[in-house]
Amino acid sequence: MAITIRKQEKETKSVVGKNIGIDLGTANILVYVEGEGIITNEPSVIAFDYETNEVLATGNMAANMIGKGHHGIKIVSPLHQGVISDIDATKKLIEISLHKIENINIDITQSTLLLCCPSEVTQLERDSFMDLGNKLGVKDVFIEQEVKAGAIGSGLDIFSSNGSMIIDIGGGSTDIGVLSLGDIVVSESNRIAGNYFDSEIMDHMQYKHGLLIGKKTAERIKIEIGSLRQKIENPKETWVSGRDVVTGLPKKITIHENEIRDVLVKPFESIATMVLKVLQNTPPELSSDIIVNGIYISGGGAMIDGVDEFLHRKVGMDFYISKRPMTAVVDGTKLLLKNRGSYFVKPTD
Repeated sequence: MAITIRKQEKETKSVVGKNIGIDLGTANILVYVEGEGIITNEPSVIAFDYETNEVLATGNMAANMIGKGHHGIKIVSPLHQGVISDIDATKKLIEISLHKIENINIDITQSTLLLCCPSEVTQLERDSFMDLGNKLGVKDVFIEQEVKAGAIGSGLDIFSSNGSMIIDIGGGSTDIGVLSLGDIVVSESNRIAGNYFDSEIMDHMQYKHGLLIGKKTAERIKIEIGSLRQKIENPKETWVSGRDVVTGLPKKITIHENEIRDVLVKPFESIATMVLKVLQNTPPELSSDIIVNGIYISGGGAMIDGVDEFLHRKVGMDFYISKRPMTAVVDGTKLLLKNRGSYFVKPTD
């Protein structure tokens, strides 16, 4: 059954405008509403009917269809490797998220929306999101980079003259930023991130074990036994099932934590190299602040066991995992929205 997007009837009790923050990530879309907290945290996936182009499902329901659909269903992940690959599907995903907000008795026409996007989103795409918000009747729409909101959500005071540094390892891209006085001073981004790790695991399973697995299975392996620890005394294990490349029949094997560590080391060495590049381009005064304060890690990649220890060995500085790495960006929208008069400048026509 298709999802019908329509304006809800206004209830007898009064509706009010609220601050709304959206983290538009490659892997997940998160929505924060003032006074309600995080009301949505679902995969950035949307399913369409091939013939009618009607929306069939979004979020978890659409993600569960990946690898299991038929020719009549088109399943789209509108953001790929930190960039928007399908602007129309992305806008539809945002539109549905905003209509869900109306169901909790909030008037979006009197609300303020802050949309956090990957750093490589183009100005044209930013303008398109602004137009979408305006067409939906949102009072004020602002666009911000995820790395800035993620730093705030990690507890860093980016508005002081004291330098801060954060690494946001998301689903599609890894973004690194040095921030001071409320803005990004030095930044770097590449596409070695969560989806890349999954692809490396899929390739390893095919060439080492002759087993074809899907993206969801690779992601599960990463979550369950992914590690970067130098010494693993009691390695965890998990089962993996897929299709045997020789016989074409279903096959199930057991793999261990040490094996997946060897797969993850190379891409994280690339991330460490990127960190060194940013540090080399950082002004000396900010560098001294970072030595004292350390470097924070947010995003899904921060959940991989031992990532802080690994980067410390490679870079030689202190690394800290954000308290809530998976929601650091959307957590950061709370402060930005609360103090929007100080931090945002309304775009002029």
